[in-house]
Amino acid sequence: MTVPQVAITKPRGPAGAPLVVLGASLGTTTVLWDGAAAFLSDRFRVLAFDHPGHGSSPAARDSFTVAEIGIGLLGALDSIGEREFHYAGLSLAGAVGLELVLAARDRVTSTAIVCSGAKIGEPAGWAERAAAVRTDGTASLVSGAAGRWFAPGSIERHPDITARLLNDLRDTDDESYALCCEALASYDVRRMLGQIAPPVLAIWAEHDEVTPESSAVLIADGVQVGRIHQIADASHLAPAERPAAVAAVLGEFFGGAR
Repeated sequence: MTVPQVAITKPRGPAGAPLVVLGASLGTTTVLWDGAAAFLSDRFRVLAFDHPGHGSSPAARDSFTVAEIGIGLLGALDSIGEREFHYAGLSLAGAVGLELVLAARDRVTSTAIVCSGAKIGEPAGWAERAAAVRTDGTASLVSGAAGRWFAPGSIERHPDITARLLNDLRDTDDESYALCCEALASYDVRRMLGQIAPPVLAIWAEHDEVTPESSAVLIADGVQVGRIHQIADASHLAPAERPAAVAAVLGEFFGGAR
């Protein structure tokens, strides 16, 4: 396995403010966090990263684990001289966040796991999706993703951001997407949650069937210091649908974490 390269955005926000690192779901890019980041950057320095083969990150051709995405992220942060940070990751990036706080707890001040889980899906399902993408490309996933990602009526209420996110899925490198699926197939940190000491906020969304309330409860109950919060009127991509609401709960959590 090879540690993949991940691209990060330039931090924005007040000089000297605590750093917040944001990560997106499988098939989406830093665009997912644009709205919430605009709110958070009033109080924090904020940057986001792209998964391998997504957005600005180079395509991957060698297999990697979810934990190794985190190692790639730490390397990118090292390259700009950043050490300690708050972290918020959605879905795949939420999995990265749990692996990060297990491996580098001295660097992660607090962690928000958004619409994610300590285990996501089943290995057979990820293997099937990887095979489908290698055959038909990520464009074949767009129709199904629209139903999973957004709450009822959300596409009509937010046509611009939902279209951008679905286009990002279509533009994601096929092989990199498949390798991310295979990384998720082997991901399971349920038995390690009790080792996590920094504060963790597990956020779930009202209409999310991919990672429902039970996924957030398992995380919050399993770590040493855990909280749970629901985002109403949103589904799997809650920061895109309810950016102000997500930013508000993250700002309160990060502001109170020590």
